Amino acid sequence: MEITSEREHLNNFIVGSVPTVFYIPDYITAAEEDQLLNNIYQAPVSKWKSLKNRRLQNWGGTVHEKGLLAQDLPPWLKQITHRISEESRLFPSTINHVLINEYLLNQGIMPHQDGPAYVPVVAILSLGSSVVMDFTPHSSLNNSTDTSGNNINDKTSKPAHMAMNSREELNEYGPFSVVLMPRSLLIFKDKAYSDYLHGIEDREMQRYDEAVNVASSMKSHEQAKPVSGLKPATDDIETGGDTVIHRTSRRVSLTCRVVMKVHKNLIKL
Repeated sequence: MEITSEREHLNNFIVGSVPTVFYIPDYITAAEEDQLLNNIYQAPVSKWKSLKNRRLQNWGGTVHEKGLLAQDLPPWLKQITHRISEESRLFPSTINHVLINEYLLNQGIMPHQDGPAYVPVVAILSLGSSVVMDFTPHSSLNNSTDTSGNNINDKTSKPAHMAMNSREELNEYGPFSVVLMPRSLLIFKDKAYSDYLHGIEDREMQRYDEAVNVASSMKSHEQAKPVSGLKPATDDIETGGDTVIHRTSRRVSLTCRVVMKVHKNLIKL
């Protein structure tokens, strides 16, 4: 499903009470998902970095505390990131950094806030198994942690008056969850980026009945088709007294962001 450049059309994809969270179901086709997965798993073994609870690929260069030591994205990533940038019109410039995370059945990511090296807008394209992402409000960036696999110190202080204003604003919003179905695109920015932590529980079974995008997710679920090499997305969903996602296969996500400060040579930092 394409997002047009007209803002009123993009507003149709806002979910929840925070006006800067956008969820677009079926953003890519099953065939496009298949091709992305093929490209990801054809990458050299050396491209993978293993962390405690997942492994990832870093594309676009090394994110340093002073900026990005840039490398060109491969054509297959340029194609999808250019499309996201052009169709959403939410990024100030071309997306230049992508983290590809692989999660096994019981793997997630601790609640975190992305580092200050990035522009405060992120797009997450989900492939493979469905999952629930939780957003938790916090009053100060002092409590945020970057778990992207990059060596960045993202602890940022705020003046006392700004911290107080942030706490007052957060009283308007509570925690919320978003179901990330296969082939969906989640974009969040501004308040959702700076005033919330986001994470995924390390569980095979996850409740989704209270997610802010249940209706659009279920419509997508009903139309889901199998992906080559993975169990069908419909295997993830269980209905009954407790409505849950049962993660039956791996999940792969593309986290697409913009690093504004770009350096050609580390010596010049």
